[in-house]
Amino acid sequence: MRIVFMGTPEFAVPSLESLVNSKYEVVMAVTQPDKPKGRGYRVCCPPVKQYALSKGIPVFQPEKIGEPCAVRKLAETNPDLFVTCAFGQFLTSDVLSIPKHGTVNVHASLLPKYRGAAPINWAVINGEKKTGITTMLTVLKMDAGDILLQREVAIDDNITAGQLHDKMSLLGAELLIETIQGIEKGTIEQIPQNDSEVTFAPRITSMTGKINWESSARQIHNLVRGTNPWPGAFSFFKGERMRIWRTKIIDETKTPAVKPGTILEISKEGFTVQTGKGLILVSEIQCDNSKRLTTCQYVCGHCVNVGDYFGE
Repeated sequence: MRIVFMGTPEFAVPSLESLVNSKYEVVMAVTQPDKPKGRGYRVCCPPVKQYALSKGIPVFQPEKIGEPCAVRKLAETNPDLFVTCAFGQFLTSDVLSIPKHGTVNVHASLLPKYRGAAPINWAVINGEKKTGITTMLTVLKMDAGDILLQREVAIDDNITAGQLHDKMSLLGAELLIETIQGIEKGTIEQIPQNDSEVTFAPRITSMTGKINWESSARQIHNLVRGTNPWPGAFSFFKGERMRIWRTKIIDETKTPAVKPGTILEISKEGFTVQTGKGLILVSEIQCDNSKRLTTCQYVCGHCVNVGDYFGE
């Protein structure tokens, strides 16, 4: 089977690797154009491009996948199947009509929940106990195609979005091969999505991680986990923006007798902070233009007292 793979970030690399190591022929890797990145705005190529080039796979980086010249180039590969995984562009009807067996997408949620760009982050932020990988047939509407296969993943109370991302990327690679094998054998039953159960996972922005201390300890803890490693949960402390990387729920019921965000106790483990409902332990932080520190390290060089508070 001749396959064109479309993907861009690190999440997609294991899926491409699984195809390369299978009996299938990857005739082209399609990915987003190279973009400036980092403080020096150095132009960097996407992880999928890096891996594809290392394996001698031709790479195509169209600005817009639906442009006529891009459609012609894709058609010239004479593909049996398109596979997409975190590609980052919508496929037009002209593109979807090219492969003989359609287009399979690897999506990081249990569809129809969490359609969109950031399903892993929002599953953690919203305190879900499970998520999973879905392979589906791609249609013109975002993440709305028939479900092919699904596998569940439990979400631990302390796992970060980054850790869950790595775990799910490997599962996605496994499920992709199983899906293609099922397509070949004709053993997969297509299951239409239930539109009444649809939820969305919009793109994460740099402001997604801003902490509202009126929220509960559970909500804040989930936000810290769900925005790690990017963009990071943050608040302000004594006029300085501070990212909060690690927390622990101490209590989920204590109602505030002081302003939410107030430090109630300072210990070797961290700062015990009052929230809108319950207490949370802040144990790892990072000020702008500084490295990550445990709170114990931070207090060695800064004046922190009980009664100080997080917030503007």
